[in-house]
Amino acid sequence: MLRIYPVILDTLAALRPELDRIERRDSDLGRQLRRAAASVALNVAEGMYSRGRNRAARYHSALGSARETLACLEVAQALYAMPVEGAVRARLDEIIGTLVRLVA
Repeated sequence: MLRIYPVILDTLAALRPELDRIERRDSDLGRQLRRAAASVALNVAEGMYSRGRNRAARYHSALGSARETLACLEVAQALYAMPVEGAVRARLDEIIGTLVRLVA
């Protein structure tokens, strides 16, 4: 198992309060955030047990979803003045950095 996988799951749990706030304000953005965040974990899990190009494709999809997750939080901040919690931002940056190294 990749060491980043538990970090991803912890980050999803830490996102719950922000996700709830965003969904109350903008249900579409909340749904997109929920799907993108779940996709990070699901694609990494699938990639861990894939081989060759399939593994790289899953990690690349996870990277796109991680960046989309961060973008959803940034959009909520820009549109609704909902700040991104520093710890969540740091974890997402760590996840994105790890996934960049995996797909490079």
